[in-house]
Amino acid sequence: MISNLSVAPSPQISAGTARILIIDDEPNILSVLHSLLADDYDCKAATSATEALEYLKEDNYDLVLSDIMMPGMSGLELLEEISRLNRDTVVVLISGNLNIQSAIEAMRRGAFDYVTKPFNLSDVEAAVQRALRHQLLLKANRQYEQHLEELVSVRTNELSLANVNLNVTLERLYVNYRATLRALAAALEARDVETRGHSERVVAYCMRLGKQLGLTGRDIIALEHGALLHDIGKIGVPDAILLKRGSLNEEEWKQMRRHVEYGAQILRGIDFLEGAARIVAQHHERYNGEGYPNRLTGDQIALGARIFSVADAVDAITSDRPYRRAQPFEAAAEELSKCSGTHFDPAIVRAFVDVSMDAWREIRQMSTEPGLVMQDDRTGKEIRYSYLTMNGDRVSGEWI
Repeated sequence: MISNLSVAPSPQISAGTARILIIDDEPNILSVLHSLLADDYDCKAATSATEALEYLKEDNYDLVLSDIMMPGMSGLELLEEISRLNRDTVVVLISGNLNIQSAIEAMRRGAFDYVTKPFNLSDVEAAVQRALRHQLLLKANRQYEQHLEELVSVRTNELSLANVNLNVTLERLYVNYRATLRALAAALEARDVETRGHSERVVAYCMRLGKQLGLTGRDIIALEHGALLHDIGKIGVPDAILLKRGSLNEEEWKQMRRHVEYGAQILRGIDFLEGAARIVAQHHERYNGEGYPNRLTGDQIALGARIFSVADAVDAITSDRPYRRAQPFEAAAEELSKCSGTHFDPAIVRAFVDVSMDAWREIRQMSTEPGLVMQDDRTGKEIRYSYLTMNGDRVSGEWI
């Protein structure tokens, strides 16, 4: 039954702006619905779900107004196909025997609304109006999502470019402050050439031990810088003591040992050298607590300082001294093993022994050449390092 054939055009939707596909297997109802809506919307009619599906594959529709019970494919089955083809299409179902369970099932499958037969044409138009308003919201939301995706894409590209530029800037800064540290080391070396090449070798040994112990990133960089600057505090030691030929007396030794304190003061407050500063401040501590200046023990000593202690001893043993000739790396390994647990961290001694003596000899040879080639963890590239010499400790008959 159909009544109230005369209805006013909708004030919310402009004529011709929405496309509606009307589906019903009853020609009379199909004709009435088409006549009702064709003056205000771009309407197309289909007498079956199968026919409607062909139309939907060919073109997009804002709204589908469909009967549920039709020969062949039902309106509910068509609903699933519509959802698959175009998620922005809104569906209003019409049925002569729609109960609560059927309505729930229709909504579950994606229907926006439903109208029961016999219907008032005003009810149909109201449902169409609600559905098209909802469809406009769907379109607006989709456009907003696309706009956001575009903004995110643009911003991501901008950030990516900025990140590349930042990385280039940081890389240049990194190279520059590395060069600054080398220049500082050169200034220290100019005061005392007795142990020329000591720092290049100790840094090389530290790098290899650090790799053996699994250090990466900032830790390996801090180890490098700490080894390079370990004796920076000797800037504050008077030349009369630093360059004295022969043994130092007790008072002079007190002054010499203060280079650790001076070094820590020089590096204090420099953020990027924070890790290196701990090595500088603790590189004369001993594993058993008999070192200086604070008699730290075991893990109280920074790992970098414990690594440096082993590397420094290796270089002292395998280098010529005024009181003896250089000894082989096998002798260094034996001496380290004797002092494992007292002067040195046993784990770092094991790390040294685990590397072949031939490998240590090769590292020593490389470190005496114009540069030492190693892989930089920050970039993954091989870099030729050129470490400059600083003063080592001079104690007759032993290494410090």
